[in-house]
Amino acid sequence: MSLTFDSARIPNPHLTEDHLAWRDALRRFIDKEVMPYAEEWDEAGHIPIELWPKAAEVGLLGAGYPEQYGGMETDSWHNWIINEELSRVGVGGLSASLMVHGIGLPPVINWGTEEMKAEIAPPVLRGESWISLGITEPGGGSDVANLRTTAVRDGDHFIVNGSKTYITGGMRANYVSTAVRTGGEGATGVSMLLIPTDAQGFSRTPLDKKMGWWASDTATLYFDKLRVPVSNLIGQENQGFKVIMTNFNAERMGMAAAMEAYGRVCMEEAVAWATERQTFGKRLADHQVIRHKIATMKQKLNATQAYIRMCYEAIEAGEPNAGDIALLKVQASEVMEFCAREAMQILGGVGYMRGNRVERIYREVRVNAIGGGSEEIMRDLASRQYGL
Repeated sequence: MSLTFDSARIPNPHLTEDHLAWRDALRRFIDKEVMPYAEEWDEAGHIPIELWPKAAEVGLLGAGYPEQYGGMETDSWHNWIINEELSRVGVGGLSASLMVHGIGLPPVINWGTEEMKAEIAPPVLRGESWISLGITEPGGGSDVANLRTTAVRDGDHFIVNGSKTYITGGMRANYVSTAVRTGGEGATGVSMLLIPTDAQGFSRTPLDKKMGWWASDTATLYFDKLRVPVSNLIGQENQGFKVIMTNFNAERMGMAAAMEAYGRVCMEEAVAWATERQTFGKRLADHQVIRHKIATMKQKLNATQAYIRMCYEAIEAGEPNAGDIALLKVQASEVMEFCAREAMQILGGVGYMRGNRVERIYREVRVNAIGGGSEEIMRDLASRQYGL
């Protein structure tokens, strides 16, 4: 049997018939509604707006959110399957944009008022409204505690001034869960505000000259004396850092699961090419150096899958470890990069040309290694978690 995306998955004893049915439903949807058009969308630099309601209908947008808002109950294994199936397409900007509510909506669900949840969540989960997360600023990324966008209290409103950048889904978003400074320096002065993008004083510009994530809209957002009601606070004033930090674990787990799956796609393409391509009178796969490349890819992917499962088991047990999750993200980004490089070497010239999954995934390596917490920051976070 050739080494395919599915056959390269090590057994997971936690998967039930429900999980397998979920994978089957997602795969049918993606194979019909996404896979035939993904390359075209990537080249065009955007996803058609009609895809969101279709994704909502199959349950993709609502997975993991309360049923009262139109979601459906899922566990970590359902979430892992989502990231695997979307990554199989080999267009990073697709899942980044389609699923951006996965980082924008949880602050509202977990920390917002009941009124806020009831207003914001249902249309987002139906694919009729869009919400993004606004953390990174032009002057700083990973140093969240020192952000500079300010929100000054003025009666029943905050007046917001500043900007955010590299905001995924920012050009389409109707709302942005935004980190602002409402107090003094450091983490204790940070709050989270829900900012509607139709508010006076809000503007945005696209960032379209990107190495990867072509299909995802990315923006810089500007706040110029923008007035936001105090009732738009997500959580308590000056307690926003806690909101941000609790959001990161789920984001990093999703990225790790996706990166491992991208690596598996690269291996699948490399194996298919190596068994077909003839060099020096024999298959490329008959050269020992090529077989060793593929074996090393599989070795690293197996280890990463086991690490993902370990972290998800801890989450399911109610004992997530931020340090382990941080190091998992580093492991996954390094393995994704390794597999993309080795697959590109095996494919040779054909891999260098646009129009194949390996080439597209190669472009997505850096955004995954940097976004959601860079490799360097993740290692430092983990070392501090362990008392260093």
